Amino acid sequence: MTIEKATESEIPLIREIAETSWRANYKGIISSEQIDYMLDLMYSEKEIKSQFQNPNYHYYFMREKEKTVGIMGFENNYEEGSTKLHRIYLLKETKGKGFGKHALNFLKNEVEKFGNKRIILNVNKENPAINFYKSQGFSTYEEGVFDIGGGFVMDDFLMEFII
Repeated sequence: MTIEKATESEIPLIREIAETSWRANYKGIISSEQIDYMLDLMYSEKEIKSQFQNPNYHYYFMREKEKTVGIMGFENNYEEGSTKLHRIYLLKETKGKGFGKHALNFLKNEVEKFGNKRIILNVNKENPAINFYKSQGFSTYEEGVFDIGGGFVMDDFLMEFII
């Protein structure tokens, strides 16, 4: 697997991977209406373009041979000394092949090079990925219910990894 920096011209591919992954992974965890709402909120072309304008925000693709199998988006200095992993999504057929572990190791190295000492993330309390994050050294430091508008909330654990 290779990890390659995404460019603004690849926003359609970012959106495609996000939508495919979300629909496969969040079905049964949150309603299809909430999935649609959150995809529109978080993955509109306008929203992703604004993230590309932030010099601390980075998107990377995970590729197997020539096929794009996942995306990762993170923001350095989200909080002082912390990088926030906003998203890491793999296509369902690639899960269990070590790609997520490889991507997190890449992220840990990038965060260390940048000088941050902590990676933080939000994960839905019902998301099976919690076990993966724990296996990679993340721990829960808080939990919260966050109103995201449209009558929906995110019911999340906040997890961290200390570098």
